[in-house]
Amino acid sequence: MTEQSAAREWLTIPDLVERLGLSVSRVRRLIEDRHLAAVRVDGVLKVPAAFLKDDEPLTELRGTLIVLGDDGFDDDEAVAWLLEYDDTLGVAPIDALRAGRKAEVRRVAQALA
Repeated sequence: MTEQSAAREWLTIPDLVERLGLSVSRVRRLIEDRHLAAVRVDGVLKVPAAFLKDDEPLTELRGTLIVLGDDGFDDDEAVAWLLEYDDTLGVAPIDALRAGRKAEVRRVAQALA
């Protein structure tokens, strides 16, 4: 994990259960179905808080995760790419997604293949 991604807030599965008001199995299903992406941080499965908006998974995230998966990215690589500053976007891809720049982020993600 880089310094930039370490500076962001991370949520554990129990944190997500509380924040989303869902069961553990439903939260794990959101991760399996790529509505969220999780990585192990110090052995604990965590999701960046930036992947949520209004206590729901960011709707633009799933399609972007699918594009990254199609590019051959595993979850660790996809999360790292989403959290790192991108010169083309001028911000981290997750910040561009949160700002409504979905098409631009996916175009950049597709170019990574």
